[in-house]
Amino acid sequence: MSLKLTRTDLIRTQNFIGGRWTTRDPEALLTVTNPADDSYIAQVPDSNAIDAREAVDAAHSAFAAWRATPAKQRAQLIKRWNDLILEHQEDLGRLISLEQGKPLAEGRGEVVYAASYVEWFAEEATRSYGDVIPAPVSGRRMTAIKEPVGVVAAITPWNFPAAMIARKIAPALAAGCTVVCKPAEDTPLTSLAVVRLAEEAGFPAGILNIVTASRERTPEVVNAWLADSRVRKITFTGSTPVGKHLARMSADTLKKCSLELGGNAPFIVFDDADLDAAVDGLMVSKFRNGGQTCVCPNRIYVQSAVHDKFVEKLVARVSALKVGPASHSDSQIGPMINARAIDKIARHVDDAVSKGA
Repeated sequence: MSLKLTRTDLIRTQNFIGGRWTTRDPEALLTVTNPADDSYIAQVPDSNAIDAREAVDAAHSAFAAWRATPAKQRAQLIKRWNDLILEHQEDLGRLISLEQGKPLAEGRGEVVYAASYVEWFAEEATRSYGDVIPAPVSGRRMTAIKEPVGVVAAITPWNFPAAMIARKIAPALAAGCTVVCKPAEDTPLTSLAVVRLAEEAGFPAGILNIVTASRERTPEVVNAWLADSRVRKITFTGSTPVGKHLARMSADTLKKCSLELGGNAPFIVFDDADLDAAVDGLMVSKFRNGGQTCVCPNRIYVQSAVHDKFVEKLVARVSALKVGPASHSDSQIGPMINARAIDKIARHVDDAVSKGA
């Protein structure tokens, strides 16, 4: 099964700043590979603070006109973006599977998941109502009016490269904010493709900007945004330590923060449970995306009376999982995203075995 795209122009290899695809330094590049076999896919800019500031310049310049754009018009553009995402579901799904490694069925499913956010916030754009508040004294009127905060900086993870960028960008655009975005270094191509479709939808220049960067240069890009008082909000999905750092650094310029950080989810099976249903639920929640999500259960508690029977059923299901590259139609589990992820799993296994597992 081929993962080649019908529309090869969706594979973008430049930053998108101020309505233009651009590479400021052609010598500073980040290589994107297929995690299934480490094969080359493309190279994108390894951006730095200069690129980050240029993105903010564009977003800040576009903000006044975008906030003044009627909500209905913003909603129409976002809805057009949603339609284009769904129209290109197959290509986007293949691109997700190519650079992230998840089975193609999951890649296609993520595209629908991403579009659901875009569609929702297209509708919400016209429902950003204010409030009339009973005044505490006579002769006064009190109203609350919702206003866009300004430039929003979005930092997205690698495990859901289409869904997470959609979930962060769509509400910002719906509210009348402009956006600068930095996708994860492992999966920038999907995010760039989603932004390409936003460009096709007709968003004005500067409304949406995206810069790519390696793990080594990401702090330089993000710190430039943290220090810039024109950036009024940070939205981030990723690790708890990084989230804490962003919250601390946002304090100096009083930025608003939306942080979705690491999960700590138990899966609990009591002795009156339907064991087949419990196993079904665990297989979906634990093994989706190869277990590489922040909401996957990381420990399983089973009441003693049903422990052995549950384990027997679970082992049978896990043993039947087919591990392979996304290009194989029967693959159910793809590769880990990179060598660091493999090393982390090895450490967990060694730790568990040393403690009697």
